[in-house]
Amino acid sequence: MLYPRESESRQINELNGMWDFRADMSPSRNMGFDKQWFAGRLRQSGPVIPMPVPSSFNDITQDKQLRDFVGWVWYDREFFVSSDWMNKRVVLRIDSAHYNTIVWINSKQVMSHVGGHLPFEAQVNSYVNFKGPNLITVAVNNTLTPTTLPPGTIKYQNDPNRYPPGYFVQNLQFDFFNYAGIHRSVRVYATPNNYVDDITITTTVSGANGMVNYTVVPAAASGATVAVVIEDANGQQVASGSGVSGKLTVSNAKLWWPYTMSSTPAYLYTFKVTLTSGSDTDIYRLPFGIRTVSVTSKQLLINGKPFYCHGVAKHEDSDIRGKGLDFALIAKDFNMLKWLGANCFRTSHYPYAEEILDQADRQGVAIIDESPGVGITQDDNFSNASLAHHLEVMEELVRRDKNRPAVIIWSVANEPASNKPIAGPYFKSVIGHTRDLDLTRPIVFAIGGGSTFKTDKAAQYVDIVCVNQYYGWYSDTGHTEVIGLQLRHNLRSWYQKFGKPMIVTEYGADTIPGLHRDPSFVFTEEYQRDFMGEYHKVFDQLRGDFLVGEMVWNFADFLTDQGITRVVGNKKGVLTRQRQPKAAAFLLRERYYYLMNQTLPGSHYGYQYGGPKCQAPSVIIN
Repeated sequence: MLYPRESESRQINELNGMWDFRADMSPSRNMGFDKQWFAGRLRQSGPVIPMPVPSSFNDITQDKQLRDFVGWVWYDREFFVSSDWMNKRVVLRIDSAHYNTIVWINSKQVMSHVGGHLPFEAQVNSYVNFKGPNLITVAVNNTLTPTTLPPGTIKYQNDPNRYPPGYFVQNLQFDFFNYAGIHRSVRVYATPNNYVDDITITTTVSGANGMVNYTVVPAAASGATVAVVIEDANGQQVASGSGVSGKLTVSNAKLWWPYTMSSTPAYLYTFKVTLTSGSDTDIYRLPFGIRTVSVTSKQLLINGKPFYCHGVAKHEDSDIRGKGLDFALIAKDFNMLKWLGANCFRTSHYPYAEEILDQADRQGVAIIDESPGVGITQDDNFSNASLAHHLEVMEELVRRDKNRPAVIIWSVANEPASNKPIAGPYFKSVIGHTRDLDLTRPIVFAIGGGSTFKTDKAAQYVDIVCVNQYYGWYSDTGHTEVIGLQLRHNLRSWYQKFGKPMIVTEYGADTIPGLHRDPSFVFTEEYQRDFMGEYHKVFDQLRGDFLVGEMVWNFADFLTDQGITRVVGNKKGVLTRQRQPKAAAFLLRERYYYLMNQTLPGSHYGYQYGGPKCQAPSVIIN
């Protein structure tokens, strides 16, 4: 399933914009199906409101019931398909909708999909009208069950003295808001009937040359020919070949590197495929980078050189659009990543939009690409049905992102109950299956506080041990003086047991912006700064040994479900939800520029690295 890209043979019609929208507020949530809302315009079934696509529907209105709604919501709009496409293959694609989705065109079901965050599509030639308007109707259900990713449960409250009839709540097993709706772009696109169906590229480096192994999957009649060309960033041909598979050599290759101050990062080539079959010619251009990723017992290597990940964990989260695709937010976030000096991030805790990964590829930000496997904590989350769905999700994720140079690591889960005996065979299967899908990248999951180096049953299968650590916050709250001792002991113990390099994939403290106290106190900006500083001291002691990365939790504040432990969301961001820096962001920026250029800055906050002072630049030019 190639990402839709225009070419001489391919055209795209985006269906983004305002759609009609209605939530099915009936007690059963099935009125839309009973009354066949898909059989005509949604407005004929009752009141509708305008709803932007892409967006999360939760924060668009002032309706509390809609914000917290669980069940089926319905969208529709009209669109046209050019008569020029009549003799082409016409495809409808939805980049992401959360969670279960059914799609109709002109009242006929054309596709369905289970799972949020990843794309799905179907050929629709037999459903569309080329000489008049078409109606697309989309129903999306955000209900989470023990076998979904992420999992959840529905709890019915049956006490008539406390709850009205039919009252239920969605219980979440993760700490972020269950935003829902059509989150990413909806497109209709056209290709020739004989077309390029898939491309897989892997690269190696031999001396000054880049070796590009490729496989093209044609959907074409027998006798089709395939020609391939590699072009440099200026559009000049540097290699060529033919056939559905082969190896090409790029002489004096410019390698893809993560962002640094001293080198040119993120060099991208273009892999151009031309498929010819009968009267059809299909052309597809795939941006790619030449780079390698490998792991030793103590190092993470990119292009054979040690790479230290100094970055952040993120969330796709904005004030208004929830998890909806937002180009302004994407641009802002990458500017703030560069401002911080971050060279990597983890897509916690689900796959991000392809447009985000495009920017990571182009701007040189490495990615730990994580599945939506967050909250796998109950026994029924490890069932055969759950495992089958998890394997399917990993197939979808790898298929989507396999050619991206920025993706250096796959993460199959976040903070599962990996101390349970059942977790061993479960994650052996998930990790093994993912490794079968892609042998070129290490595989990890983020280990949470419920599992220790003594009890964990799944870390034995990963390539890098990733741990989330919250000493001084969830334990010994407020006592920064014990962080160093506890963190150092724990990290060394993990390494001594498993003998694998390590990344601290989370560490952080909730911080209310503008709240100050001296001496520092929990929830103040001073405490976040002091808390992080204690972690940094340990990181500096271990990063020359087996520690290969540190990622603060979190890049920015984000919304969570309502609860007494969160004040309008998780406040562990070094940036506010509006992307304004807290005091700790300046500490982190100073540290990351020090790590990036290996000079020794002065410190605004009492950290005496010594040596010459090197200030981070105040303006980042991409």
